[in-house]
Formats: sequence, structure tokens, C-alpha cells
Amino acid sequence: MSELMRGLEPLREWDADTPPLTDAARARARFRLYETMSAPAAQVTVGRRPFLRMAVAGVATAAVATTVLVAGNNSSSPHTRPVSATTVLHGAAAEERRLEKPIAPRDDQFIYTKEIIKETPTKGGGTRTYVDESWNSVDGSKKSYVSELGRKQWVPVYRPGQGTWPPTKWTELRQLPTDPGKLVIALRDMGGKPDYSQPMRAADWPMTQVFVSGLLRAPVLPKGLRSAAYEALATVPGIKVLPHQKDADGREGIGIQYVGAPGTPWAHGGPILVFDPKTYRYLGMRDRRTAGGTTYDQWSYVAASAVVDRVMQRP
Repeated sequence: MSELMRGLEPLREWDADTPPLTDAARARARFRLYETMSAPAAQVTVGRRPFLRMAVAGVATAAVATTVLVAGNNSSSPHTRPVSATTVLHGAAAEERRLEKPIAPRDDQFIYTKEIIKETPTKGGGTRTYVDESWNSVDGSKKSYVSELGRKQWVPVYRPGQGTWPPTKWTELRQLPTDPGKLVIALRDMGGKPDYSQPMRAADWPMTQVFVSGLLRAPVLPKGLRSAAYEALATVPGIKVLPHQKDADGREGIGIQYVGAPGTPWAHGGPILVFDPKTYRYLGMRDRRTAGGTTYDQWSYVAASAVVDRVMQRP
């Protein structure tokens, strides 16, 4: 019991006026608690900042193929074709490599992001749209200014030993391997030296999936890292393909969802990543959250990202 209470210590660092945790934020808190109890030699402390939403993954069986309706290339009439999770994620990786524009930010700069989030109560009601703009210090040496669901606040400089996932420091992101197989191992062994000779076990996947999925929530990544993360996800168990999913702008796409084993926190299925049915380009995320006794359907996508010299500067 004493270990459990020590694991909860990071949660006491939150400001009293911090907004209530969303479901995804609670999942991240559970992960921090899990990490503290299972790997005390590799402590990662939660800083005094909001938990940014992250895709959460669980453990299940194998990747599931399904049939999705796509429009014909030379006809307006749809036809069917089987598409697997592996096909979608490898296609997304190829599209990312084709469209990727590498950046090399200086340590004194900021990563600017603009995210659009739409929410509708599941039991009916109007849709609310949030435009969240954030400026994160590249090396963490300056205060960042972040927004989540319209709640804006300054984030103080991290104290030694503090951090978040995905990392906001560019140097930490650049240390991650861009080989999909090595990336999975590096995330499994995070906090120590990766053992690339040790194959993944079934018990390794739950938290590794959380790390990989969370990495994809970072709006800006070093060259090759996002495509590697897509291909890394293609290797994990428990991926489900969902046809006829809509993104925040109402475009229909193919959904990829991570489903946990019965009895796990994500047995009902985690957030859904939506991809273009023809190009497999990533379009956005579908999710649900509960706050104040109300559950919301949520759609989100990154509308803009860039490197800027100061907070409040826009590209």
C-alpha cells in the first residue's frame, strides 16, 4: 500500500485550479502509477501542466481485416475491397514520408500547433468547437503556453527529473530510433538501455502501445519518426479496422482502433485514428470523454504546426 501511495505523489503536484481530468488524462495518470510501481528505477515525474490528450492502446489478439467501401478511381459508384490494419498503417507511413517536410528547430525556439476539436454530447445537444493554439519550448528551458479545450495556461520550466509523454523536448524526440522494430523495443525499455536482442512478449504490449500511440499525438516530430510509429503500430496486437468513420470535417475514412483484452481499462476500445480511404493519409482522431457527468463524442485534428521564435507568434 505504501508503494501505491508513493505512486500517487505526482498527482499532488497539480494546481488547485487545474480543470478536471478527462478520461484520456486519467488513463495517462494510470500509466504513470503503473510505471512508478513496476519500474521504480526509471522514474518519470509528472510536471505541473495539463495532460495532453493521447491515444491509449490495450492488448487483444491479432490485427483484424475488414471490408470497407471506397469510391472507384474512375467512377462515382463505390466498390468493396478488404483492407487490413497493416495495409492502412503502412500506407499512412508511405504517405507521411511523401509529404513530410523536415524541420530543425533551434533550442531557443517554440513549436507552434493549432488543433481543432469538436464535441457533441452523446445524449444529444449542440456541437461545440475549440481552437487550441499552443507554443511549446523546443528545449524546455522557457515557459510554454498551452491550450486544451479552450483552457489556456503558462507551463513553467520543468524541474530536473520532470517530463511528459510524448516528450516536448526536441532532443529527446531525436534520440528515438526511426526503425519501427527498434522503436518498439526502445519504448518498451524506456528509462534504461534498449535491449534489441530481447523479443517482445505478450506482457510487453500494453504499455508499449500506450507509448507508440502517444507519440503519434505529438503534432511535430523529427524526420522519419512518425512514419516509423505508424509501422510500429502495424506490428502490435489488438488493432481493429472500422469502416465509415468521419473526421472532424465530416469526411469519411477508415478507422483504426486499439482494443484491450477483457478486464483491462481499454477493453471497450480506445480512440479511433481516421485515415483517408484512398491515400491512407491521416485525417484526425475520434474519441470520447466524460466530464461533469456528461459524455461527449469528440473529433480532433491538427490544423497547423510550425517553428516560431516566440510565444504568441503565428506562422
